[in-house]
Amino acid sequence: MTSAADDVSALSFEEALKQLETIVRELEQGNVPLERSIEMYERGAVLRTHCDSLLKAAEAKVEKIQLGQDGQATGTTQLDPEA
Repeated sequence: MTSAADDVSALSFEEALKQLETIVRELEQGNVPLERSIEMYERGAVLRTHCDSLLKAAEAKVEKIQLGQDGQATGTTQLDPEA
């Protein structure tokens, strides 16, 4: 499963979400053999974790926007999403 996680780590949020939506749609249709369903479910779990991580990182960035005296954003502080 490490290779699946490595494969997903390079995806943008939008790409990962699109793949996750495709998996959900196919599983909901119920036309997938059991073994393939399990593989798809595992891939979906990895994709969901990746999307969640990217969202949390984006949230943290937004929270760290610094405002200047005039109320304008002066910059952001990068956070390590793994920390």
